[in-house]
Amino acid sequence: MNYFTYRDNQLYAEDVSLSDLATRLGTPLYVYSARTLRRHYRVLAEAFKGTDSLICFAMKALSNLSVLKLFNELGAGFDIVSVGELMRCLKAGADAGKIVFSGVGKTDEEIEAALKAKILMINVESRPELQRISMIATRLKLRAPVSLRVNPDLDPGTHPHISTGHRDSKFGVPLAQVHEYYAEARTLPNLELAGLSTHIGSQITETDPFAEAGQKTAKIVAELRAAGIALKYLDLGGGLGIPYQEQPPSPADYARALLGPLKNIGLKIIIEPGRVLVGNAGLFLTRVLYVKETDVKRFIVVDGAMNDLIRPVLYEAYHEIAPVKPRTSGARLVADVVGPVCESGDFFARERDMPAVESGDLLAVMSAGAYGFVMASNYNSRPRAAEVLVEGDYAHVIRDRDSFDDIVRNEHLVTFRGGPDE
Repeated sequence: MNYFTYRDNQLYAEDVSLSDLATRLGTPLYVYSARTLRRHYRVLAEAFKGTDSLICFAMKALSNLSVLKLFNELGAGFDIVSVGELMRCLKAGADAGKIVFSGVGKTDEEIEAALKAKILMINVESRPELQRISMIATRLKLRAPVSLRVNPDLDPGTHPHISTGHRDSKFGVPLAQVHEYYAEARTLPNLELAGLSTHIGSQITETDPFAEAGQKTAKIVAELRAAGIALKYLDLGGGLGIPYQEQPPSPADYARALLGPLKNIGLKIIIEPGRVLVGNAGLFLTRVLYVKETDVKRFIVVDGAMNDLIRPVLYEAYHEIAPVKPRTSGARLVADVVGPVCESGDFFARERDMPAVESGDLLAVMSAGAYGFVMASNYNSRPRAAEVLVEGDYAHVIRDRDSFDDIVRNEHLVTFRGGPDE
């Protein structure tokens, strides 16, 4: 559910007219609903009520400081994948003791920063990383809480680019090597064996993969306990999908599937939702520049582009595209919705049957809260869009649109040493 609704034939974000926002702030524009963010978090928290659990928002989905502050005030922890994300969390006021650090390629600088911040734990994905963490922790004279990420070797049935639990994925420790990894970790100095972790992918729309992941991790926990390894945390990752076109399980069904095999596990359960919290809480607002007709096709050219929202070309992702002010005629057309970037992959939809539009109309690309702005770039020297967080009848500008100076801020004009012909 979200709080983007039509009133008097106009699309609103909570109590703010999107047409008014576009007039005041220009387009393209990312718009988020604070009420939706809060509701999504509370529904998920309710699904895990009665269990010893911690929700760590996977902030790679949407990392704006104000969004992090909102989730922090709701009691969330955070799943991070870089030192930059760690710094964002701390700047937003997060409790470092509720931060989990994931990712396959942590640098020495990142490991050191995480240990000095005293985060909850580091999810380890390889033997060299395990050894590196021990070495850095020893140098710093600190204890490093670690959790080994196991690759459960299962197919969650999602897009290959966002599937992380299959055997040939770069993520995690193979099932067959989990015990030898823990045995080695016990011998390394300055390590605290805090937990076991897994994550099988993103945009998962069935409960069976979650239940299977729960079963496999429960078995490993039991075997480790029998070997004298007592853990504190079981990190089950995220991955629950949202309704782009498909209809995923409810948070309650997701929790039942995940927790079913884990009764009496005796560990604190950590989940890392990202998309499910923020995906449908955001939209991308763009204006029609031209409706271009050729002898074989129709194109709706908008002022937003792949540098703003890359998911359609990167993941073949579907986003509903809704007119902000639907025309009363009810006329429809079939067209590609494309941007101005000089790439054939610069599109939001292909052969989309949609309400008829004209130059100047506003379109809302829905379900754009997750992996939208965070993957934006300045390709073609285009400014990144502003971000707005709507709260009731007030619109907070939580990130300004890039200026030209922002785009070239870190570039330098040099004085060349040679002549023009050298």
